[in-house]
Amino acid sequence: MSTIDYLIHIYRIGNKPFRSLSALPDEQAIDLMSSMYVEGSVFWERFKDPVDYLQARRQTEQWLRQEFIAKGGAPQMPYPIYFIFGWTKWLMTGADETTLATTANLQVPLSLFGEDDVSFTYPDSMITSWLASEKDERVYLPEFHGRVFTLREMQAIVEANGLPGERWGYLPVDVPNYIEAQVWNQVPLVEYLRIAENR
Repeated sequence: MSTIDYLIHIYRIGNKPFRSLSALPDEQAIDLMSSMYVEGSVFWERFKDPVDYLQARRQTEQWLRQEFIAKGGAPQMPYPIYFIFGWTKWLMTGADETTLATTANLQVPLSLFGEDDVSFTYPDSMITSWLASEKDERVYLPEFHGRVFTLREMQAIVEANGLPGERWGYLPVDVPNYIEAQVWNQVPLVEYLRIAENR
């Protein structure tokens, strides 16, 4: 039985947390991604082709938002702020030295958010869409890939099965293997930062 009561926000050292590329005009977002690209980094290599990445990301976020609303979610923003649900084995062992040297994280209490503030995918929302489209029988899990989950649904999955890489959810080592959480309400995050900075 696993109970996860926090979300992990990964961000680039030198940048402020809880920001989204989707909040920027395309040209500015593309310039920023180009500056953040690091060859060989498990987190930052995804910005190698920023134009294609941004297009795929915007499409994915539209899908996420529509699916979350259909499940009773109440997104307060047109795009989410991204988190990870629990420290999976992949997070603890899959990061390369370049990523570790350029990446920071914040652990945020899940209790800050309501059920209708947060959606979930397994794995990363862009990857889960790709896996559902490809349906590669070696890795495709129809009960997980291409689906959006509520907090209650994902908590039940993890409580019954553990985190990915424990008793389910095996992916090639170069594919990020974690549950992604999408926070659609920035108000609790602003308050969290305000309190943290005043400590």
